[in-house]
Amino acid sequence: MNNKKTGRVLLTGAAGFIGSHLARRLLHEGYEVVGIDNLVTGSLQNVAPLKKEPKFDFLQKDVIPALNLPRSFDWVMHFASPASPPKYLDRPVETLRVNGEGTFHLLESAKKMGARFFLASTSEIYGDPEIHPQPESYKGNVSSTGPRSVYDEGKRYAEALVMAYHRYHKVSTRLIRIFNTYGPSMDANDGRVVTNFINQALQGEPLTVYGSGKQTRSLQYIDDLIEGIIRLMAKEYHDPVNLGNPDEYTVLELANIVKELTKSRSRVVFSTLPQDDPKRRQPDIRLAKQLLGWEPKIPLRQGLLQTIDYFREKDR
Repeated sequence: MNNKKTGRVLLTGAAGFIGSHLARRLLHEGYEVVGIDNLVTGSLQNVAPLKKEPKFDFLQKDVIPALNLPRSFDWVMHFASPASPPKYLDRPVETLRVNGEGTFHLLESAKKMGARFFLASTSEIYGDPEIHPQPESYKGNVSSTGPRSVYDEGKRYAEALVMAYHRYHKVSTRLIRIFNTYGPSMDANDGRVVTNFINQALQGEPLTVYGSGKQTRSLQYIDDLIEGIIRLMAKEYHDPVNLGNPDEYTVLELANIVKELTKSRSRVVFSTLPQDDPKRRQPDIRLAKQLLGWEPKIPLRQGLLQTIDYFREKDR
């Protein structure tokens, strides 16, 4: 039996960490994919292997202005946005605009084409949560004026746009909230906890832990996230869905696990906790289990070893 899917997908952020993995999986599923990225945080290296695929095209474009799309698509999947704090703090206005104007223009295109629309949102919309773990019904504890608001509030506005287009224009939409995700093809300089620790450990530098290190993170491997995305595409479900790994670790525990797996002799040093940094982060994934039959499969140590191997190879 042939389970290959047919259809054309417009994928923004295709040269990013998550976007490039998603493009590869969509091609494997049988879709034609047109990837768009302005390469502000994405990398051509991530899409170089995909350019050999006959069903893949890549356009270096900014999605903040309205796109002139000569062809129609079955899906518009919006994964374009700086997503790590150093990246979006360096480009605050662009981050707000790609999640505001960019989302609006892409929704307009989806409406005109009769395409389905898929938004990559984030667990950051929960802010520094006051309830734990975080279900989709939680409204969040977010500062609208703090430095991280450019990303948090940008994504919250994007979600509101998506729901408005679904309710009032009858666009078939999907909306995921992505919790901390890691794996090969991550930007070594993205400033996230996993890349920071791996790079510092491999280079023999001290591992920098912000605050006391007691704040927690829940990390999912990239393949698990992509599987959840593919499963949600097949469901006519329009409210937000958390995709993340509920296994919770303190940042200090993560530092020590990376030290162990890299066989590093680096010491751990402590630095000031950034403003509005969440103290706890753990997804409630009961909805994803019930709706999609999905839950993460890759254990943390296995995923970290594969990520460490990627960075070792990259540095050779």
